[in-house]
Amino acid sequence: MRRIPLILAALILLLQYPLWFGKGGWLKVWELDREVEAQNLANQKMQARNAVTDAEVRDLKQGTAAIEARARNDLGMIKPGEVYFQLDDASPAASAPAPAAAASLQAGAAGSAGRGR
Repeated sequence: MRRIPLILAALILLLQYPLWFGKGGWLKVWELDREVEAQNLANQKMQARNAVTDAEVRDLKQGTAAIEARARNDLGMIKPGEVYFQLDDASPAASAPAPAAAASLQAGAAGSAGRGR
């Protein structure tokens, strides 16, 4: 009598094994769902990139303004009669102390020199 429940439990376990760990089991389905979500995210990023590229191609085909901007920025070209100015980001005024700060430094130095005598 005691063997019948053990045999039935073993049969249930044997039937459950392919459901969980087999070729089309739940674990494989969950893993494939995660891969599908990751691929959908990658597809959305690529669609956004393709839309930007498509807009750029249409702009290049329709007008000369985009071509001029590309030539100016990428190739450094200018039109005849134009003057080219190049500005540096680091200006000399940014590295020098402000006039008010310089004046307070000079006043402080003069005051401390007078106290020491």
